[in-house]
Amino acid sequence: MFAISLAFTVESHSYHKSKWISSTNFLSGNVFGFGSSIDSYFNLRDVNTTLVKENQQLRLQLERFKSIPIDTSFTDTATYNSPYKFYNATVIANSFSKKDNYILINKGQKDSIKPDMGVITPNGLLGIIENTSSNYSRIISILNSNLEINVGLKKSDHFGTLSWNGESPYKAQLIDVGRLAPVKVGDTIITSGNSSIFPKGIPVGKISDFSLDQSKSYYKINVELFNDMTGIGPVYVIENLMKPELDSLKNSTILNE
Repeated sequence: MFAISLAFTVESHSYHKSKWISSTNFLSGNVFGFGSSIDSYFNLRDVNTTLVKENQQLRLQLERFKSIPIDTSFTDTATYNSPYKFYNATVIANSFSKKDNYILINKGQKDSIKPDMGVITPNGLLGIIENTSSNYSRIISILNSNLEINVGLKKSDHFGTLSWNGESPYKAQLIDVGRLAPVKVGDTIITSGNSSIFPKGIPVGKISDFSLDQSKSYYKINVELFNDMTGIGPVYVIENLMKPELDSLKNSTILNE
């Protein structure tokens, strides 16, 4: 009877519900954190391999920038400042076999992590921060039927919505791409930059197959994810410093309409 009463109290009061979620995040975070410490020790070789590959990619990008001439006529250096900040974290719990999957990381409010921040890995898109406690955060994974993210074709300006049908953890679905888009198997899918969460150009995956819905004139596309969602280690949490301003402007536009 006490458990039933507690459940009704939590569900019917938003304050109690938020405190309950924070408490469960803290407790589960400590449990998973202990297990993650052990797993991390035995997975150091895989983590180092991932970091070496990322460093290699960053070095290649650096060399490309070195070859670009700098126009010294620009005087406004503020235009070169990125609106994005990146925080590193480590996954301590990850589900991928359910219809709605979540990921737990070892950083939280005291590390400046907030809900609605984007999360990526060295390989690509991972999810969005849903809830935080002092030391931990829960990510709603791209392998979650409730999550939709705006993405697009790397080689054109066509975009659509990334979702997941609850089947393979290695593939997601891209919908709402118009029939005039130049879609081909093997094309790269990236974040479109049409949201205030992710910058444009974060890798997502590549097209494995597609079909055209004749009745709606939209493609149904299967995307092979760059991330191996069954084995995630180091991650980066993205903060868009301009998000409050963008969200305020969007909300005022909606209200005016």
